[in-house]
Order: sequence, then C-alpha cells, then structure tokens
Amino acid sequence: MAGPDDPVYLDYNATTPVLGEVVDAMLPYLREHFGNPSSGHVYGARAMAAVDEARDRVAALLGARPSEVVFTSGGTEANNLAIRGVTARLPEPGHVVTSLIEHPATSRPCAQLERQGFAVTRVGVDDGGRVRPEDLGRVVTGGTALVTLMHSNNETGVLQPIQEAARLAHDQGALMHTDAAQSVGKVPIDVAALGVDLLSLAGHKLYAPKGVGALYVKAGTELAPLVLGAGHEGGRRPGTENVASIVGLGVACEIARRDLEASSTRLRRLRDQLWDLLRVEVAGLAINGAPGARLPNTLNVRFPEVSGTALLAGAPEVAASTGSACHDGRETASAVILAMGVPPASAAGSVRLTLGRGTTDEHVETAARALVRSWRTLVRPRTIP
Repeated sequence: MAGPDDPVYLDYNATTPVLGEVVDAMLPYLREHFGNPSSGHVYGARAMAAVDEARDRVAALLGARPSEVVFTSGGTEANNLAIRGVTARLPEPGHVVTSLIEHPATSRPCAQLERQGFAVTRVGVDDGGRVRPEDLGRVVTGGTALVTLMHSNNETGVLQPIQEAARLAHDQGALMHTDAAQSVGKVPIDVAALGVDLLSLAGHKLYAPKGVGALYVKAGTELAPLVLGAGHEGGRRPGTENVASIVGLGVACEIARRDLEASSTRLRRLRDQLWDLLRVEVAGLAINGAPGARLPNTLNVRFPEVSGTALLAGAPEVAASTGSACHDGRETASAVILAMGVPPASAAGSVRLTLGRGTTDEHVETAARALVRSWRTLVRPRTIP
C-alpha cells in the first residue's frame, strides 16, 4: 500500500493494489501447495481443488456457471480469445461490429481481422460517450458474426448499452462479447441479464494480481484456442494453471461480491465530493461523459486552457492519468474524448481521476487542492497583461 509520503493515488482504473486477504489466500499456493493441478496424486488434487473453488467464486460474481469460466493471463488475453476464437471458426472472413472507443485489447485484434479480409464496422458515440443502439441496429446484419463492445469505458467510465447490443446481435444470429474489465467489481454484472455470450475480466482491476483474468464463455459457444497444447480449461486455454494467482482472483471476486453495494455507494459519494470541490474553484470545468451513466469511481474532467499532462506535472501530490498520448514532444488528445465531439484543444485538458478502496475524504480534499493550485499556476500568467 501507499506510504505516508506518497502522492494520493487516483489511478485505480489503471490498476489496483492487491488486497491483504488476497495475498494471504495466495501464499500457501506459492509455498507448500505447489502441485500441478493435472497430476493425479494428492499434491495435484489440492491444487485442482483450489482452482475449482476460485472458478466457483468468479462464476458467482458474474451469475455464471463454473464450467463457463475460463482462466487466462488477463483481460487482454481474454479479449483476444473471445474475438479471435470466435472468428477463427468461421469458414471464411465475415463481419465484426465494434466501437471507436474500445481498449487496444479489442481494437487491435479487430484491426488484425481486417488485414485478414474481415469487414469491421466501428460505430461512434454520442456527446456523452455512449454508443447509440440505433447506430448498432443500422450496421448489425445477418452477415455479422460478432459484436464486441466494452461494458464501460476505461477513460470516462461511461456504461455502454450492452443489453440492447446483445439483443440486436442475437436477432441477426451474431454472438455478443463485452470487455467488462473496468466494470467487474464496481457495478453489478449478471451475464444472463446482459444476454452476452462472452465477457472478459482482468484480475488487477479488482484487487487481484496482475497476470490473471478470466473469460466467461456461455455454454454452447464454440471457440478456437489461441495457442495449442494440452486440454486445460476445457481445451480453450492450454497451459498449466497459474494456481496462486487464480486463487487470488477467486478471493478478490468473493470480496467484490460481498462489498459491492457498500463500496459503490462510498466511491460514488467520494467521486461526487471531488467533483464539487473542483468545480467550485475551476471556472469552466466540465465532465467528460454522461454524468448519470458512469462507473461510481470514475471522474474524467476537462480543465480549461491547460494541458492535462502539464496539470498533473504541476500537482505531484496526485498520481492520476490522462487519456492523451505524447509523440515527439507533442501531446495528442485522447481519441476517446475526441470521439465524443470535444474539440482537440479542449480535449487536451482532460484528466482521469479514479478512486478505489484506499481513497479517503482526506485524499479527495488533498487532491482537489493540488489540482486547483496547479491549474491556477498554469492559467495565471496568461491573465496578466
């Protein structure tokens, strides 16, 4: 965890610390319980029992059957397995529908499919950062094989219309995948209610270790494996299981399920408190994304007349991020914010502030003061004649 002299951590959408309960559960499988889950003796049986228990816990959080959970190395592999696994089984290149605001773990596999002859349609978003179901309805056809749309955006936290997208996909005979890496553990997720065929999650986004994740695969959905080997994970993901990390993911999912309502309420209060403190002091401050349809921990704001990168550089008390990129010394505004119709000059002032279990009222107040001070320092020279 952070030390007393460390900056306030407001980058929980990038990664979360591993909870103490998770570490404690993992340690026996890094020490004494070292068996290979595929071995027939007692050492293997202990490891397999731990993997099975973790699978039960992940499934419970998602409203899935344990047999529908495939463990992976993280969200990126889960997305690739879903997208490439579905399309690899097609007799010839087909049609895939996605959005302009996807994480690279989705957008890059889709770009690869294009190079292989697939038709890929990327729908835009409204000014609140949300895909319009009517836009999906115009492009999902009987020739569509897969619709892949993130559950919530990693930069803005805006929740996407997954239920509507799944219904449109299924009406045309297509499969529906959602990247829910940012949503799992923050908002309720029920795969049956969503109507999805495939759903990805990443352990390090919900207080489990990095390097472990899972893919929900609805019973009956056929996937080609990304790599070839033995029959682990129902033949979908060969390789000896990462037992300790899988155990950690299972415990993290159990904790998320236990604390979901209380945690969401607390984070929403702190997020709104941070917004109130900032908007009172920063004239022209604006939220990126639909205010009423966001993750409870996510606040993406545009500071006027400044660069988000410069703003954070001037507030070393805060560890946060922008969605922008820097190439050859020039800052480029976030593609996600630009897709919402925000002008590039304004989009460049965007900062993503994401809260988590370790965030306190004091942290929020400290961060707000530091960000306001940095903004005033950057803007003041321009206002002096």
